[in-house]
Amino acid sequence: MRWLTHTVAIALAASTLSIIICETSANAVFELKLKHFVNSYGRDIKGHCCSGYRDTQGQCSGGCNTKFRVCLKVYQEIIDPNSPCTFGEATTPVLGENDVDFSNLAQDDSEFDNPVRFMLASWQGTFSLIIEAWHDDGTNATTNYAGPVLITRLMTQRSLDLGESWNEDDHRTDHASLSYEYRVVCQEHYYGEGCRKSCRPRDDTFGHYLCNATGDLVCMEGWKGIEGYCVDPICREGCSITSGYCHKPDECKCLSGWQGPNCDQCKKYPGCLHGSCDTPWQCNCDEGWGGLFCNQDLHYCTNHRPCKNGATCFNTAPGSYSCECPPGFSGTNCEIINDTCATTPCRNGGTCLDTGDDNFVCQCPSGYTGQYCQISGQSCADRPCQHGATCTDTNTGYHCLCRAGFEGTNCERAVNECASDPCLNGGSCVDEHDGFQCVCPVGYTGPRCQTNIDDCAHRPCLNGGTCVDAVDSYVCRCVPGFVGKLCQTNVDDCRAAPCANGGVCQDRVNDFQCQCKAGWGGRQCTERVTSPCASGPCKNGGYCQEAADLAAGYRCSCPHGVGGPQCTIATVVAGDVVSRPDAEAMSAGQVVLVVVFSTAVPVLVVVSVLVIVCMKRKRVRDRARQDEEARRQNEQNMVHNAVNAINNKCLEDHMIFNSLDFPIKKPLNTAPPPPAPLHHSHHHHHTLPPPFPNYVGGYDRGAPPSSC
Repeated sequence: MRWLTHTVAIALAASTLSIIICETSANAVFELKLKHFVNSYGRDIKGHCCSGYRDTQGQCSGGCNTKFRVCLKVYQEIIDPNSPCTFGEATTPVLGENDVDFSNLAQDDSEFDNPVRFMLASWQGTFSLIIEAWHDDGTNATTNYAGPVLITRLMTQRSLDLGESWNEDDHRTDHASLSYEYRVVCQEHYYGEGCRKSCRPRDDTFGHYLCNATGDLVCMEGWKGIEGYCVDPICREGCSITSGYCHKPDECKCLSGWQGPNCDQCKKYPGCLHGSCDTPWQCNCDEGWGGLFCNQDLHYCTNHRPCKNGATCFNTAPGSYSCECPPGFSGTNCEIINDTCATTPCRNGGTCLDTGDDNFVCQCPSGYTGQYCQISGQSCADRPCQHGATCTDTNTGYHCLCRAGFEGTNCERAVNECASDPCLNGGSCVDEHDGFQCVCPVGYTGPRCQTNIDDCAHRPCLNGGTCVDAVDSYVCRCVPGFVGKLCQTNVDDCRAAPCANGGVCQDRVNDFQCQCKAGWGGRQCTERVTSPCASGPCKNGGYCQEAADLAAGYRCSCPHGVGGPQCTIATVVAGDVVSRPDAEAMSAGQVVLVVVFSTAVPVLVVVSVLVIVCMKRKRVRDRARQDEEARRQNEQNMVHNAVNAINNKCLEDHMIFNSLDFPIKKPLNTAPPPPAPLHHSHHHHHTLPPPFPNYVGGYDRGAPPSSC
C-alpha cells in the first residue's frame, strides 16, 4: 500500500506541475460561446426517447437532462472523436432539458462558464472542434443504457485568424440544433502572429514602459533607453549633458565642480574673491585684481574711489593707493576740509566767502536767496529748465526733472557717462547723449569689451593640432611629427641622415624608414647581414650571384625555360612547350617530365584498348573454329552409327543419338562411305535423335524394339 500511496502522490504532483506549466505558458485563448440548443423531440442520437414514451407524432413525453462536452484538438482532415483532445476538453453539468438558452445561464450564478476557454501555448491557425450534447440521468428507462447517452455530436475543422470578432456557426440535424460562436485572442501581455510576442508593462528599477497594440515597448513619459528598456530618465530641459545627470525624470543633479539650475556654471576655487572660472576649481581674476585668490586690488582707485572732494587717486601697489587733495582739503582720502569754501557749498552760481572760523557765507546772484543760494526767486514761468527738462514749482522756487544724460539745477550740464571707466581690457570710452560706447582693442568684443574673441573658432590648426586661444591670436600645439604655426609642416625625420652605410632614408610621420644596401640591415642599416644569396632567392634551380650594383644585392642566373629576377616566370622559346608559373614554379626537368607523361599516358591507353579488342576478336574466331570442328565430328559419328545399325539386330541398345538433329538423307541400299575413325571414346554418351524411317527398314523409335 505504501508504494501505491507514493505513486498517487507523484502522479498528483506531476499533474499539478503540468497544470502550472500549461497555465504559465499559455499565450493564446480559444473561446467558444454556446448560444442556443434545441432538441425538438427529446430523443437521443439513435432516436430513442431520453425519458417517457414517444407519441404518435414522434414527440417524447419526457425531456432530456442535457449536458455538453467540448473537445478542441489539432486539425484533422478526418476527425476522430475518440482521439485525445490535444488542446483540451470541458464538460458542463446538466444545464437544462430539450431547450437550453445559454444567454439566460450566463446571468445566473451557474457553475458553467460561458464562453468556454482553452489556454494555448501559441496559435497555429487551424483546429478541429467537437461539441457533444449528452443526456445524463443515471439509467435510461427506455434504452436501459447505463450512464450518459449521446444526443448529438458536432464535428468541424476550420482555419481561424487571431482577432476580437466572433465567428458565428450553426449545427443542425433532423432532431437537434446548436448555435454557437468562437474566436481566438491573445492572452494579456501577448501579441503578434501566433501570440508569440510577449510584452508586460512595468514601472520599476528594471524598466518604465507600456505596450502598444502590436506588443512593442513604449517608454513612459520622462523615460528613454537603448533597445526599448526605458531605464534612463529624461533630465530637466536645459540640464547640461556633460556636467548634469538625474535619477528620475525632470531632475537635474550636478557633478562635482558644477552648480546652477542646469549644472552649467562651474564652481570657483574656494576663497576666490574677484575671479571667475571656465572649468571647475579655477580662479581667473577679473580686470584690476590679482593674486592666488584674486583678492589683491590692482586698480583700487577705479574700484573703490576712495579719494573725496575731487582729489586725484593714484594706485601705488596691489591694494594700495594715495590721494592728491585739491586746495582746502587734507587727510588720507582728502576728507578734511581746510577751506570751508573748498566744497563749493554755494549753489546757483553763489560766491563763497570764508569767514575764517571754519564757516562761510554765500553771496547769491540776483533771484536767489538762502544760506546756500538754494532758494530761487524764479518759477517755472521763467522757463529755467534746459535740455527738455520738466519744471515743477515748489515752495522754494522750482525743481527741474532732467532727462537722461543731463544734470545740474537747471539741467544745464551733460552727464559724463565715461567718468566711471566702464570699458574693460583697455577699451576707450566715448560719452554719448544717453549713455556711452566702448571702442574695444583688437581681440576683445562686447558692450564693455569684456569678451575675448575666440580665435580658435575656425579651427586653424592642421594635422590634429590643438588650438589654444589668446588675445587676438592663438597658438597651435602640434602632435609629434608636425611643426609650424598651423602644424602644417611634417618634420623631415631624414634630415639628420639616420641611415648608415649608404642606406636610403624615407621620411614618415614622426618616423623614418631605411632601405639598406646589400650586406646591411637593421632600423638604421647598422647591422651586418649575411650574403643576400643565403636566403636562396633564386627559384626553379636558378644560380644566385652577389651583385653590389643592384638594389637587391644579388643576380639570378636562370635555367632554360624560366626567367625573371628570381627565376619565377616561365618563358616561351621556339620549339619549347609553353608553360606558366604557378605558386611553386617548376624546374626545367619537371617541365620535361610533365610533357613526357602527358604524351605517354594517352598512347598507353590507346594501345591497351587495341590489344583488348584484338584479343576478343581472336577468342571469337577460336570459338567459331572449335564449334565447326565439333559439328563435323558429330556428323561423322552419326554416319558411323548408322552403318553399325545395319549389321546389328539390337539397334536400340547401341544407337547414338545426334543432338544436332541433322538428317542423313543417303538411302540404306547405297554403300556408305568408309566411316571416319572416332577420336574420342566418350562420344557414345551423347544423346542423339532417333534415326529417320529410311534407316534399318524404316525403324520408328515409337515402335517396340525387336528382340535380339
